[in-house]
Amino acid sequence: MDILNFILNLLMHSDKYIGFFLQNYGPLTYAILFLVIFLETGLVVTPFLPGDSLIFIAGTFAAIGSLNVFLLFIILFLAAVIGDSVNYAIGRYLGPKIFHKDTGKFLRKDYLYKTRDFFDRHGGKTIVFARFMPFIRTFAPFVAGIGSMRYSHFFSYNVLGGFLWVGICVLLGYFFGNITIVRENLTLFVILIVATSMTPAVIHFIRKKLKRKY
Repeated sequence: MDILNFILNLLMHSDKYIGFFLQNYGPLTYAILFLVIFLETGLVVTPFLPGDSLIFIAGTFAAIGSLNVFLLFIILFLAAVIGDSVNYAIGRYLGPKIFHKDTGKFLRKDYLYKTRDFFDRHGGKTIVFARFMPFIRTFAPFVAGIGSMRYSHFFSYNVLGGFLWVGICVLLGYFFGNITIVRENLTLFVILIVATSMTPAVIHFIRKKLKRKY
């Protein structure tokens, strides 16, 4: 329960954490933000860490001069790209080990082949769009690696997706951060951001259930 509360607080009150880091660690805040985004995108075991919301709120701090918006963008962009690249490498390394034997319902070789075929056909679009979908953006590069998607192909879309994701979230926070209603209701806006980013996944899930039903 303590871990759950910490995760919820981190998601809903990122502004307080960033404020605390700025007050106590100053420029090291950039390194902390880099680490969070790197872990959120780079390890399949940490998809619960804040992504969109953290970048948006960091942008609001840049709007009031507490962070440099250009340096913030560069650092978070690198964190996103490096994170996805590491995640891809882990997937590529573990893939043959995971699918070496048909050990169960979810660990069959045909799943590996289907994943590889899917990314061969839709990989680029998937990697870019996944950036804006919580949890999915953490698993997409891992599955791309398992599916043996060519790294040169993956990397180009990784860079494009990271640029768009970080750029849009930082700029939204930067340009709206000085608006009074936004600063006074950051928690509400964070909830809206998280809800909006999860909408495509929810719609896909509902459509899938309806297809099975009918």
